[in-house]
Amino acid sequence: MAKVNAQPYTYEFEPAKTAVVMIDMQRDFILHGGFGETLGNNVDLLAAIVPTAKKLLDSCRAAGMTIIHTKECHRPDLADCPPSKLTRGNPTLRIGDAAAMGRILIDGEEGSDFVPELAPQSGDIVLTKPGKGAFYATPLGDILRLKGITHLLFGGVTTEVCVQTTMREANDRGYECLLVEDATESYFPEFKAATIAMVRAQGGIVGWTAPTGAVLAALG
Repeated sequence: MAKVNAQPYTYEFEPAKTAVVMIDMQRDFILHGGFGETLGNNVDLLAAIVPTAKKLLDSCRAAGMTIIHTKECHRPDLADCPPSKLTRGNPTLRIGDAAAMGRILIDGEEGSDFVPELAPQSGDIVLTKPGKGAFYATPLGDILRLKGITHLLFGGVTTEVCVQTTMREANDRGYECLLVEDATESYFPEFKAATIAMVRAQGGIVGWTAPTGAVLAALG
């Protein structure tokens, strides 16, 4: 049993029954010229966590844990994209529009793919999701059930949107969840801080939080 020095108290997990869920570490969100930058965001904030996320994935993969990557993207005909998601706001470019790395958030385009450092490895699981949460319109729930997974470690972007949504979905389904603090990021640092505080409030109402170093120490 691995024991992580976490907040609000020690997080315990069996590696064989634990999966790392790395959320949406895609070029469109992290690299210059991608969708995130066209929305006016500082993508360097997100790019800064790539080395830490890689260290987490490499170490957990070596420990025999299940590795799951998600990417938010849509069919080329946008049939799986809710109209509200497609039309909301007043961006210069919208989902499906042509941009520097191909059509924005369209499966198969360069921008929708993972940053090279975090490319899935042999044995990893890759899920495409049309929504914010990774349980919606994906086989994630069945995959976890069939593999006997009981615990989930979360990283990825953005902390307050897709990461938190998926973590809350998992919590409602009975999974014991830990948010790896320095393997997740937001375009808005105050949103990340608020999410971390909400997750571990009231004795861990959504789950636990800890830095990557604490997870690796537990595995070691």
